Amino acid sequence: MFLRAVVLLLGLVSFGLAPNVVLAADAMQPNDIKATFFNGQPFTAATPSGTKFKMTFTPDGKALREPIGPAGGASKSGTWRLSPAGFCTSWAGAKPSCFTLVPMSNNRWSVQRIATTISVSVAIWSKQ
Repeated sequence: MFLRAVVLLLGLVSFGLAPNVVLAADAMQPNDIKATFFNGQPFTAATPSGTKFKMTFTPDGKALREPIGPAGGASKSGTWRLSPAGFCTSWAGAKPSCFTLVPMSNNRWSVQRIATTISVSVAIWSKQ
């Protein structure tokens, strides 16, 4: 299993996808995610394509995603909950999804969707 993950990772590197792939070993604990992000203070989320959003997760389980610029579409509301490995969100009109959060550098975290033995980055969260 490990060898297969290494081969897959090397294949992704050769296609230039390595910045979006992070092993989930260093993921934040759910209670640390809650204390850092789900406290009502807004932060910025950016997709791999560069679309940015102002995100606000309140302690009562509510979430708001507001686009920064025209490319983000309309604002969306949803809910969040902690999971054993990280957190899950459910946005209006979409299926629930669960993620881990991996620190990248000072005030930057990679939001990871886990797929078998590797995680794929779906967004970068940052704080000022």
